[in-house]
Amino acid sequence: MILKRFDQFFAPVKSILLTVCLAAALSGCASYKQFQYIAEEFEIPSDVFRNDYSQTWQAVLQIMQKYDLSLQNQEAGIIKTRWIDNTLELNFADSFGSRDAVKAARFKLIINVVKGFRGTREVTKVTVFKRQMVENDFLQGWKVVRSDGILEKTLLYRVERILVVDRRLKKIEEKKAKEQEANF
Repeated sequence: MILKRFDQFFAPVKSILLTVCLAAALSGCASYKQFQYIAEEFEIPSDVFRNDYSQTWQAVLQIMQKYDLSLQNQEAGIIKTRWIDNTLELNFADSFGSRDAVKAARFKLIINVVKGFRGTREVTKVTVFKRQMVENDFLQGWKVVRSDGILEKTLLYRVERILVVDRRLKKIEEKKAKEQEANF
C-alpha cells in the first residue's frame, strides 16, 4: 500500500525527470555539432619519423625550397612561408563543383619540427599547418576556410621519401666501406 502511494506521488516526477534527461542527451548531440569544426580544425596533419632532428630538418628544408620563406628557425623548429596566391588552383579544382569561383585565394604554411624520444631512440615529429583564405567579393573580405589536407599530406610524404632515400644511401655507403676494408 505504501508503495502504491509512493508510485502515485512520484509518477509525475519520474516523467519530468525522464524528459529532462532526454532533453539533456539530445542537446549534448547538438552542442557537439557546434564544436565539430573546432575539433576538426585542431586535427593538424603530422607524422613521426625515426630520424634525428638534423636529418629531418634538412629534409624539410629541401622540400620547402620552392616556397618563399618568411621565417626559418632551426632552434625553435619552425618554418613559415609568406602568403602564396593560389586563386587559379582553387578555381580550377572546383571548376565542376557547386561553389562559385572565388575572386582571390591565398595560403600560408607553418611547419613545426620537434625532437623527441621513443625509449632511447631519437625521433622527430613534423607538423604541417595550412591556413587557407578566400575572398569571394570585396564587400565580404577575406574568410578563413578549411584546408582539404592534400598539400599537407603531400609535404609529409615527400619528407618521408627523402629520409628513406637518405637511409638507403647511408646503408649502401656503409656496405661499400666494409667491402673496401675487407679488400684492403
